[in-house]
Amino acid sequence: MKEKRKPQVTVLGGGTGMPVLLRGLKEYPIDLSAIVTVADDGGSSGRLRTEMAMPAPGDIRNVIAALSDVEPMLMELFQHRFKNGNSLSGHSMGNLLLAAMTAVTGDFYNGIKEISRVLNVKGNIYPIANQNMFLHAEMEDGEIISGESNIPLANKRIKRVFLKPEPVLPLPEAVQAVEKADLVVIAPGSLYTSTLPNMIVPEIGDALKNTMGKVVYVCNVMTQQGETSGYSAADHVQAITDHIGKGSIHSIIVNNEPIVGDVRKVYAEENAEPVVYDTDRLKEMGLEIIEADIIDHSKKMLRHDTEKVAKLLYSLLIQ
Repeated sequence: MKEKRKPQVTVLGGGTGMPVLLRGLKEYPIDLSAIVTVADDGGSSGRLRTEMAMPAPGDIRNVIAALSDVEPMLMELFQHRFKNGNSLSGHSMGNLLLAAMTAVTGDFYNGIKEISRVLNVKGNIYPIANQNMFLHAEMEDGEIISGESNIPLANKRIKRVFLKPEPVLPLPEAVQAVEKADLVVIAPGSLYTSTLPNMIVPEIGDALKNTMGKVVYVCNVMTQQGETSGYSAADHVQAITDHIGKGSIHSIIVNNEPIVGDVRKVYAEENAEPVVYDTDRLKEMGLEIIEADIIDHSKKMLRHDTEKVAKLLYSLLIQ
């Protein structure tokens, strides 16, 4: 008897928001793919990409950790970050392993595949590109800021972000994973420095418009200083539309639980505030609005709840 095809779910993103979604989704009977940004240039990732001319490994490392099924001690080792003042300080073990495997296999993507095999990763992990690339931002005042880590520090309104060198060639497997997906999920995260770097690669932008599946954006819960201060949910969507054109997002998931108390105070100190959900504008954009309590209320920092979001996303597949 022929086995029933599992639904294909492809998640795009980077930063801290993406692993949260993946950790929950890997528990469901789906064929899961993650397309991950490699434009990071800060910390350990930045040093390795400069010294070894390789794509940034940090976001990939966190995705491997989220999708891996190994003993906790092995994962602790993989995520270990060296301290003390020596040449290893600040590097994480996983980044070094990815750098070593890239050198051994001669190719970043092959290195990811080998480490994924060793660490029993559930799903496919695709770097957005197999080459070293750099993120730049043009500000509203015309200034160009180079480097992912420098963009939020400028603390100016961002007009657009773009990648160099051009053209950035995405992995054909990544493009295919978007085109053939039953559900494409745009993960929450820093809008201009984690979310958009994947989507502004032209072939990926085209694949989002042409995919047979539903494209759903899990909207950020809080604004971020230097990137989205004062942005409503519709402003987030508008920024994506401005970069890749209309018709690329079908649905938006927004948090409908009020954010109060100490957590709100902590964010206020960082000049961050809850993202306002301007329902009328979102409807005018033709978006289906999915409201739910998607926050993990047990954490000191606001995080999407792994299980709640995964359950909600899976429910979109079986409607």
